[in-house]
Amino acid sequence: MVWPWRRKSRRRMARIAIEGAISGSTRRRVLKALREVQEREFPALLLRIDSPGGTVGDSQEIHAALLRLREKGCRVVASFGNISASGGVYIGVAAETIVANPGTITGSIGVILRGNNLSELLDKIGIRFETVKSGTYKDILSPDRALSPEERQLLQDLIDSSYSQFVDAVAEGRGLEPDAVRAFADGRVFSGAQAKDLGLVDELGDEEQARVLAARLADLDEERCRPVTLGKPRKSLLQGLPGSSLLSAMHQRLNTELELSGQLLWMHRP
Repeated sequence: MVWPWRRKSRRRMARIAIEGAISGSTRRRVLKALREVQEREFPALLLRIDSPGGTVGDSQEIHAALLRLREKGCRVVASFGNISASGGVYIGVAAETIVANPGTITGSIGVILRGNNLSELLDKIGIRFETVKSGTYKDILSPDRALSPEERQLLQDLIDSSYSQFVDAVAEGRGLEPDAVRAFADGRVFSGAQAKDLGLVDELGDEEQARVLAARLADLDEERCRPVTLGKPRKSLLQGLPGSSLLSAMHQRLNTELELSGQLLWMHRP
């Protein structure tokens, strides 16, 4: 709902940061911020991405929301930070212009799905699973046994479908032929400078350069227009305590592993 008394921001620039792994919590936060950008009629959005990627569906929903925002007339410029890989690239190609640092780690275009085969360990400690299922493949990727050849092929078909969606989105967003994207979309990573040569990014520069470019595209004052950051993550209750940085990082890592476990990922995972 658009509240009639919401202050408009037609001469200001919005900024949204996507940092860390992309998951359901990221999607909810970013989509809420994008709705605010639309309701307040910001003419430009600076999208800061510092992420190794994440879940497929969450990345696709953010990508789609950015395209809808652009259809409303908002100029969207993406700024790649330390890393913008896999799902971070997928989101980034929804922007009309991408700026990356020369040393940004980007690329890693591909799909990964991981499971754990713990059958040998379970045998050694005497644990067995009893499974009752409605269909042959209902317990696919169960940790107590290896994949059958048929199951492996099913999962490979799933990966290939997701990969094609990724390639098509990059090709459309960057104005490239799908075959040209497939030539380098094999999971490898690039520096920002290499990515520019491939057509994955438009310009080399920092976030400030991306801000100036967004202001220029939206006909805003390049010197005076400072971004309004929306959709900030909630502060941790641990913040300010001794060792809080380490505890927060461990907590975030655990939550990420739990959220992403067993899902198709557009994520750079060395």
